[in-house]
Amino acid sequence: MHKRILAHLNEAILLFNKQLDLTYINTAGEVLLADSEKHLLGLNAQTLFKSSSSLLSDLQQCLKNNEPLVDRELNLFYQNHSITINFSATPLLENGQLSEILVELQQIDRQIRISKEEQLLTQQNISRMLVKGLAHEIKNPLGGIRGAAQLLELELPGPELQEYTQIIIQESDRLKSLMDKMLGPNRPSKKHSLNIHEVLERVRQLVKIEVNHNIKILTDYDPSIPDLKADKNQLIQAVLNIVQNAVQAMRQNGKITMKTRIQRHLTIGRKRYKLTAKIDIIDNGPGINNELMSQIFYPMITSRAEGTGLGLSIAQSLVNQHSGFIECESKPGNTIFSIYLPLEA
Repeated sequence: MHKRILAHLNEAILLFNKQLDLTYINTAGEVLLADSEKHLLGLNAQTLFKSSSSLLSDLQQCLKNNEPLVDRELNLFYQNHSITINFSATPLLENGQLSEILVELQQIDRQIRISKEEQLLTQQNISRMLVKGLAHEIKNPLGGIRGAAQLLELELPGPELQEYTQIIIQESDRLKSLMDKMLGPNRPSKKHSLNIHEVLERVRQLVKIEVNHNIKILTDYDPSIPDLKADKNQLIQAVLNIVQNAVQAMRQNGKITMKTRIQRHLTIGRKRYKLTAKIDIIDNGPGINNELMSQIFYPMITSRAEGTGLGLSIAQSLVNQHSGFIECESKPGNTIFSIYLPLEA
């Protein structure tokens, strides 16, 4: 009877004997480990968790001390896939002696991802509001400075002095252009049905004209991805900003891959979507500094002296307008920007 109950639980339940051999696993445990009961039963914990030292150590400690133990956010590695779990081990006694250890494993990757995503979106919204407020305050006096320089230019006697007023006017225009970029898109989205590969091919053509022959731009498309409702120009701008960042990160030689896949049952901002288009922009450049990783989508954050730090912030804002999200993972030789766009039914 108890096994029937355990079999229907959503949490993975494993039972080990005193030798730490697996004697029982429920259906949720099979799903978690992506393996069958027939193959798993009889395996020792040393074999099962050989790549998960923290989890194995906790289990051995529970056996040694004969006391319950709880641990959180452990990495479980099994058969070439990794998941994050909460771990609980309870010793089962028989006549005062330990007979078995009951282990509960709860997968928490999704909760961690949602929490990080919400925190990042909140921080970005606050940062964006502050930057927009600052940009508005700067734009107002800029117009006055430019106007005064134009009037002064009319009163000056010779062209040698007008050179200085031209510098004031040109620098005012440059600052105004920068403020406009900081304010982000100034028009609502005009969404139409389109195929995401139209966007990617347009970006590929634009970038191909700019880059040198040593940088290759490759594609790995899933042609089965259905159309989505989106503003084509806004998505082109978002993807272009990311690809241009990748190009600028390259030195002499490099490779950029644009890859598309279907992602099923994905949660974005606490809303669950049945189908999502995932667009990966992958480059083999030097990677992003760990100190910058948590800030790369903030305005004015850049590692390049000539950069404005607005490209990724604007890209994230444009994708957010399509109920999507951009995330990044990076290590030397492999940086991946992933764009998630929900697909309408």
